[in-house]
Amino acid sequence: MAAMVASEAISDPAAAVGPQKRNRIQVSSNKRPIYFYVNLAKRYMQQHNEVELSALGMAIGTVVTVAEILKNNGLATEKKIMTSTVGTKDEAKGRLVRKAKIEILMCKAENFSDLMITAKAESIASNDAESKQGEEVRD
Repeated sequence: MAAMVASEAISDPAAAVGPQKRNRIQVSSNKRPIYFYVNLAKRYMQQHNEVELSALGMAIGTVVTVAEILKNNGLATEKKIMTSTVGTKDEAKGRLVRKAKIEILMCKAENFSDLMITAKAESIASNDAESKQGEEVRD
């Protein structure tokens, strides 16, 4: 599939189709659940301090939802939002199909580490409570 990029946001089209960035998540609208991408973004932000969420066409709504969840939970802030149009060749009809593209750069919130520690502690407490309930049922 050949890709052409036409964008106001990206001045160098060669940079857009270059090597994959280590902190980029390419979101699909139907391959994975939304919280898969939310948790993956959290992991990327722990490693790289920022994450780039990217989507084409119908997946744009999914990527916006992921960004809003991260923002509303106080984990991240939007640093940059870029939109563009990508042209791909349709294999069946052999014609150029244009799709909307969005890239949202999210960076860690100041209290990201505190929120992650709190979430981890709550998860451990929840698992302990579940295991105690399981022991009571067996007795």
